[in-house]
Amino acid sequence: MKETIRQANQYDKILRENIEAVIPSLMKNLLDIVAVVSEELPDDIQHTKERKPDLLKKITDDKGNIFVLQIEFQLSDELEMVYRMAEYKIMLMRLYKIPVKQFVVFLGKAKPKMATQLVTEDLNFKYNLLSISAINYKTFLNSTKPEEIVLSILANFGNETDSKALEQIVKRIEATTKSNLVLEKYFNQLRVLAQLRKLEDKLKDTIMDSIAKFVSIKRDVGYMIGLEQGIEQGIEKTIANLLTKTKHSFEEIADIMGVSTTHVKIINKKNSCR
Repeated sequence: MKETIRQANQYDKILRENIEAVIPSLMKNLLDIVAVVSEELPDDIQHTKERKPDLLKKITDDKGNIFVLQIEFQLSDELEMVYRMAEYKIMLMRLYKIPVKQFVVFLGKAKPKMATQLVTEDLNFKYNLLSISAINYKTFLNSTKPEEIVLSILANFGNETDSKALEQIVKRIEATTKSNLVLEKYFNQLRVLAQLRKLEDKLKDTIMDSIAKFVSIKRDVGYMIGLEQGIEQGIEKTIANLLTKTKHSFEEIADIMGVSTTHVKIINKKNSCR
């Protein structure tokens, strides 16, 4: 359970960091929305709600339509999703008094089974459920933004082999990234997302040499262990080595490894006491 929560937090962190860069492409290629004007909306639509919307914007599209766009990202099927989306719909309509378009983007590989419609005697509600695995990976691969290219690993490889597609993704991230520090960040994101597609081993086996050429900690044993096994000990050893062998700040190391700054500081304190 602890490992599952940690992984979910890593996925959430990646989405939060990349969402603004990838949303125009997602709207166009997945939601069929061409936004002319996109305005940020506050996500605290009700202070008593346990969860806030993943993305909330006021959109003016190329046809002149004005509406609230809500997007939720799901890693797995959620049986209560239809009720959650219905709650959001009513609150958003009441607050903004304009049409509301809702989308749930499923990040898993299998076909989602969540209910999308709620029909009772007095209510007929429906939201849109879309799967990122239905998109051809080249839609993201051809982007000039590494935040978007990283999402290629969650898309459909079509007739391409996993190894070849992964190699293309890595090379494209390298071509669109200007510094080693930023490159490390996106390779770490790629490693985390690979777990959603069970591609960790193929990522390691087919492109380890490519990754090793670009990351400053390329031959660090702890990094190899962390990449190969995805276990906490490997991650902790990598952080410890980054603390002692590089000049990265706590914040930079936390960003590279996908953990909190507090976690890095705890490891630093632990090593200082030895």
